[in-house]
Amino acid sequence: MDFSSSNTALWNGMIQFGILSAILLAANVLRRKAGLIRKTLMPTSVLGGFIALLLRIFNLVSLDGPFLDFVTYHTIAIGFIALSLRIPEKGLQSEATSLDGPKSGALIVSTYLMQGILGLIITIGLAYTLSPGLFKAAGILLPMGYGQGPGQANNVGATYEQLGFAGGQSFGLSIAAAGFLCACIVGVIYINILQKKKQINIQSIQEKAEIMTVEDFQSDNEIPISQSVDRLSIQVAMVLMVYLATYLVSLGLTSFLSAVAPGLSSTLSPLIWGFNFIIGSLTAMLFRQSFNWFTKAKWMNRQYPNNYLLNRISGFAFDFMIVAGIAAIEIKDLAGLWIPFLVMAVLGGWLTLVYLRWLCKKLYPSYYHEGLMSMYGMLTGTISSGVLLLRELDPNYKTPAANNLLAGSSYGILFGAPMLILIGMAPKSDFLLLITFLLFIAYLIVLILFMLKVKPRSKG
Repeated sequence: MDFSSSNTALWNGMIQFGILSAILLAANVLRRKAGLIRKTLMPTSVLGGFIALLLRIFNLVSLDGPFLDFVTYHTIAIGFIALSLRIPEKGLQSEATSLDGPKSGALIVSTYLMQGILGLIITIGLAYTLSPGLFKAAGILLPMGYGQGPGQANNVGATYEQLGFAGGQSFGLSIAAAGFLCACIVGVIYINILQKKKQINIQSIQEKAEIMTVEDFQSDNEIPISQSVDRLSIQVAMVLMVYLATYLVSLGLTSFLSAVAPGLSSTLSPLIWGFNFIIGSLTAMLFRQSFNWFTKAKWMNRQYPNNYLLNRISGFAFDFMIVAGIAAIEIKDLAGLWIPFLVMAVLGGWLTLVYLRWLCKKLYPSYYHEGLMSMYGMLTGTISSGVLLLRELDPNYKTPAANNLLAGSSYGILFGAPMLILIGMAPKSDFLLLITFLLFIAYLIVLILFMLKVKPRSKG
């Protein structure tokens, strides 16, 4: 085998990981040493992502788009698998209720609907005023880009391009990129405002996160440190084994759908692979539960997951996910579409914050700021931007906010299924576009009533 630099398949990935690592370390130095940057409270990984983005734009570093997508895609799943393998601490999340998952899912989908209604008002209004000939259904790309991220924005944009929306794919990807920037910039500004109003204390939060006891490093009855395999190796092996199982489950589901229902498969298969982190989390929770079964059956007498090390693995994964995710942003040519793009990007980011402030205060009263920032980050960017904002307020995931992102995304797939039909139906005629608009409003009202009126059953 050729081990020299000419073997690009051998060295390319490691070189690019090295570049990302150097950028992350440089961002850490800047955040610690530059007072102006430190006062912005911008997370190190976000700063590193923007540095990498600028270096890519000016061709100063060689970071391949496919490699950055590879890192972002896999580290999301790895990070959430590590979180899901943690042993729940008694009383730690007592404020969570049995309806947090369904209501978080309803919140996510209702935000998609609100963004879709706003987007359609903008594009239909512009089509009859400043931008005659504008593709009227283009407003639906606002929830696809902000709520769903670049994957769905790309797919729906490409579909609309085939239906007559010139530049639809570029428009969708640009909305997604603007959403990610909105999540980072507006989210950080909002955290700064909370800090100035003394509603939160970032320094105190970070100091508390750094206070560790022996119990934080090791729980009762864990595997001993002094054994033939390193404890960190055990944690990494469990995470990667669950990820392998995730791949096999996803492959099995998509193969089954392809064989049984090819038409349905073309719609659901991209969702299964796109939301692999949800399947990974569910698989990890099942794997963790199996330890309890083995212990009761006397097949196992030690605890293998170590919460401290699993937190570190998830932190590592999320840091690189954020750097790679921001660096991968590519805003394509928007000739002729600047007015709808700018109006949708600005109003979409503002109205999403206003809407979420109203509902998160009612749904997450005991951890309002954490719930708001995590949801805002996800519903303007991706789940990765939701995690990065949450980590500023809840570094060790002490609140249920991180679990709400996962559970909500799972229920969101169920609640969001009717939207898939409407999204495909809307651009086919003005009448169907009007029907879609009205159904968006009706479904939004139903989900809001569910969130506000349905209460968990009282125990006893």
